[in-house]
Order: sequence, then C-alpha cells, then structure tokens
Amino acid sequence: MSDDIANQTRLAAAAMPRGLFVFTLIYGGMTVLAGVLAFKQVQLYPTDLAVEAGIFAFLLLVVISSTIAQIYGENLAKRIVWWGFIPLLIASLLMQLVLNLPASTEMVQFRGEDLAAFEQVHATLWRVWMAGPAAYIVSLLLNVWIFSRLRGAGEGGGAVSLMARGAIASALSQAVDSVIFITLAFYGQFEITNLLIGQVIAKVVLSIILVPFLITGGVALARWLDERGRR
Repeated sequence: MSDDIANQTRLAAAAMPRGLFVFTLIYGGMTVLAGVLAFKQVQLYPTDLAVEAGIFAFLLLVVISSTIAQIYGENLAKRIVWWGFIPLLIASLLMQLVLNLPASTEMVQFRGEDLAAFEQVHATLWRVWMAGPAAYIVSLLLNVWIFSRLRGAGEGGGAVSLMARGAIASALSQAVDSVIFITLAFYGQFEITNLLIGQVIAKVVLSIILVPFLITGGVALARWLDERGRR
C-alpha cells in the first residue's frame, strides 16, 4: 500500500505543469522578500510622497496569482495564496531564532556596528511581519476573485481582455493592501499620511501601466514552459 501511495505521489509530481512548478517557486520566494523589503521607504521624486519597497515583490505576487488563475483556475490560485503563508511563517520563525542566538566573538569585537544594525532592523520588523500576512491574504484573494469574476463564464478572449482584467483587479486589490499594511505596520511610529498616499498612488499607477504587460508575459511564459515540459 505504501509503495502504491509513493508511486501515485511521484506520478502526480511528474504530471505537474512546468509553468505552475516554476511560478510556485517564485511565489514562495516573493512572499518572504516582500516583508523584508517593506522596511525601507523609497521617495517618489519630485514629491515628498513615499512607497515601501516591498511593493516590487508584491507586484510579482499579484502577477503570479493572476497568471495561475488564468491558466490553471481560480481555485488553484486561491490555494497558492493560502499556502504562501508557509514560507512567510518559516522565515519569521527563523528570523526570531537568529535574533536570539548569540553572535560570534569576532562579530561582537570587530563588527559591532554591523551587528547592531542587523538587530535594530530585524528586531523592529515584527510589526511588518504581522501586518504582511493580514494585507497579503485579503488583497491577493481579492485580486484573484476580481480577476476571475471579470473573466466571466467564457475563456476571456484575447490579450486586451486579459490586460484589462489584470489592471483592474490589481489596482483595486493593491489599494486595499496599502491601507491595511501601512496602517498596521507603521501607524504610531511616524506620520504615515505621505507614505499611505504615495503607496496607493504608486500601486494603482503601476497596476495600470505595468501589471497588464507582466500578466500577459507571465501567461505566455507559463504556457511556453508547459509546452517545453511536455516534450
């Protein structure tokens, strides 16, 4: 019986589309990186508005989840979003472990500034780690839902339809994400108005200008990978 189960598992793994496999790997990495990058706020020249740098990784999460919904279905895209919690949780636990482990003698003696900077940044990262999952699950599930609802019962037609759905779903879900994340992560630490406004504007603009082309490219890449995997 155990051999049969093992064989079925191997067959299922071998049957997994290559595009889905590659995009799932990238997705897991981006869930972790988005939280780390979010600690830095980037100024939007020439204004005083700002955006947290995690936006760049998060845009890829939106693109990947929409691509998976387009090719492999809404239900699978939702499962990918939920399972994305796992690398985020593991990364958070590992960060706490590393922070509580004693630093080496060499680092304490000769690289004290590096050690202090590392601990100062990552020890205060807990609010980012807490805010990230809340904003992540709401916004990405919303993105998949809107993207799939706009598709309707049919297959969604050509590239224009795909691009339009990607832009609308991303803009709405990213605006919601900004409000949740910025408020939970940074409220009370500093004045968040400029960051919040900058974040919403940046995400909506990028969703309209950049995301449609990234989703179109993502769908094309996934299909190409699937075709190569069948050869």
